[in-house]
Amino acid sequence: MDNRLTQDFLVWRKVFVIILLLIFMLYTTFMTYIIAGLGNPSEEYEDTRHNTGRSMVYVLAREYKAPDFEFDKKINAKISEIKIKKEKVTFILPETFMNKSGNAILKVVKSVKAAEKLIVIYDDFNLPLGALRISFNRSSGGHNGLESIIKAIKTQAFLRIRVGVSPSNAKGIAKIPHGEDKIEKFILGKFKPDEVKDLGKIAKRVIEAVELIVNEGKDKAMSMVNAG
Repeated sequence: MDNRLTQDFLVWRKVFVIILLLIFMLYTTFMTYIIAGLGNPSEEYEDTRHNTGRSMVYVLAREYKAPDFEFDKKINAKISEIKIKKEKVTFILPETFMNKSGNAILKVVKSVKAAEKLIVIYDDFNLPLGALRISFNRSSGGHNGLESIIKAIKTQAFLRIRVGVSPSNAKGIAKIPHGEDKIEKFILGKFKPDEVKDLGKIAKRVIEAVELIVNEGKDKAMSMVNAG
């Protein structure tokens, strides 16, 4: 009798584990991609280098003919939802200042597993204008918006699309400003007219990068984009 009870218990335990695995698989399959564009919400910051991530998400929304962004009071962010092929995607633009970006992201990314489908697009003055890099599970690199997100969701394990915003020298290396005051003045400054022309090309590459991530996965996307 005891052996029969033990066998029944083991069978039911296996069934329970299988059910949990199936639930987990379904949960991860239907999780929404969250694409966040970092920047400052006030008009005075529009078209500045530091708002490049935010600008790129607007471009993505136009490309996919997404519904107009609507302000969500609970999240304190502008939201628009679409599908890229069969994948659900939510665009989010935090309506907080850059260093508080994590407050909004935390409302839509509520677990470490969900963070794996988070894509954060932001400016990187360590890269020359036109350069694009995809990274995963890295530190903030001193970027205040990214640091805020990492602290809020308690993980670094999410995707970033870093967009270069610095002019380059003859060798194609970014001319990086030095000193906090100079860096702040630079990133809060607007692009020069000749640089604005390059933003259209950059936007196309961001669109391609997002499609690769969503359709092919992060590893292939990083391999293809970072090689360029």
